[in-house]
Amino acid sequence: MSKPAITRIEPPEAAEQFDIGSTDDSLERMTELFARHGDIYRVYVPARKSYTYVVHHPDDVKRILVSNHRNYTKGIGLDRVKILLGNGIMTSEGEFWRRQRMMLQPLFHRRIIGEFARVIGEANSRLLARWQQFARRGEPVNLTDEMSELTLEIVLRAVFGPDLERMSAELGGNPFEVVTKDQERNLQFAYKFRSLTRLVAGVIARRRAGGEEHFDYVSMLMNARDKETGEAMGERELIDEIMTLVVAGHETTASGLNWTWYLLSQHPGVESKLHAEIDCAAATDAPSLAQAEQLVYTRQVIDEALRLYPPGWLLSRRTVAPDVLSGYRIPAGANVLLPLYLLHRHPRYWHDPAAFMPERFAPEHEAERPRFAYMPFAAGPRHCIGETFALYEMLMHLQRVGRRFRLVRVSDQPIELEAQINLRTRYPLFMKLELR
Repeated sequence: MSKPAITRIEPPEAAEQFDIGSTDDSLERMTELFARHGDIYRVYVPARKSYTYVVHHPDDVKRILVSNHRNYTKGIGLDRVKILLGNGIMTSEGEFWRRQRMMLQPLFHRRIIGEFARVIGEANSRLLARWQQFARRGEPVNLTDEMSELTLEIVLRAVFGPDLERMSAELGGNPFEVVTKDQERNLQFAYKFRSLTRLVAGVIARRRAGGEEHFDYVSMLMNARDKETGEAMGERELIDEIMTLVVAGHETTASGLNWTWYLLSQHPGVESKLHAEIDCAAATDAPSLAQAEQLVYTRQVIDEALRLYPPGWLLSRRTVAPDVLSGYRIPAGANVLLPLYLLHRHPRYWHDPAAFMPERFAPEHEAERPRFAYMPFAAGPRHCIGETFALYEMLMHLQRVGRRFRLVRVSDQPIELEAQINLRTRYPLFMKLELR
């Protein structure tokens, strides 16, 4: 008689002991550990006196994020994010999170996102006018800072509408510029950012008192209602969701564009194909969402950039009850890490994984890899609510700028990664602008 299949007790254990996912060199060390141990391993974390489990197999990713997602809550790193964002949908859990998610989801419908075409278009027009002057003087631009400022302007205007101009006039400058000026995401930054909640509270109070209505996310959030109870969000809930939109709607898109322009500058063949597609598209200052989505190759370029350099490079979860991943028992209360950076470069699912090849995202190649081998916006019930907005921003920006300029990197020094909350270039990228 054959023996029944036995679940293996523990996955391979790394010889190193460190707070994996929280150190400055975590990505480098995780890359080495993945090469050594494969799809699943565990690392002992002395400070917590427990193991952290690291998984890379698409089937395990699907189980954690989709098919058994109720058994997983947010994991390590959540406390730091909560200090910054409060109890918004990025950090909240359980029934409260489900209630908030249900109230926010309709606000990111395609029809609503399409109404922000003018906001996105005008921000890019201002950037192009400024870049025209740089090009005429032959001066390079700090691309990293420019992408950060562009995406921050777009999200602030989408969130606050006309109140952004009022706050800036009253305070003598954009009160949210701390997001772009302070690059360190430490407690000092969190304190500065959370101090802005009083300004947000003032906007809410002013609108309630005056009955103001604008097409922006502040008004939409104020008008959102729980479908079951009919109740609106309280002030603290409103503030936390607004602060979450500002950060989440800015940093990942800025990082994505920064990486996309870098990759285009290193691959002239891809750049030429991108320009050819853009040149054939209708010349408009604010293409609709449907028009932007017709840029099929441009979208493939974005997808490939997000594959190689996913801004949210690491997802963190914690088991509620024991589970089984890759045949191994995972105990209750265990931290589980999903390194998207390595998943997106898994040699079993990606041909020549380090190469920049947008064509791999052509429809005829979709069946060549598992669904959960690529997910820059996460997956399952907690996938990024702003995915369509972010892609719209990126498509419109590439169309507007690519029609006017070629971006040429000034330095030939190798890129260094900074893998903290987001995956960024350690130092700013400087680009020379060539008029087309």
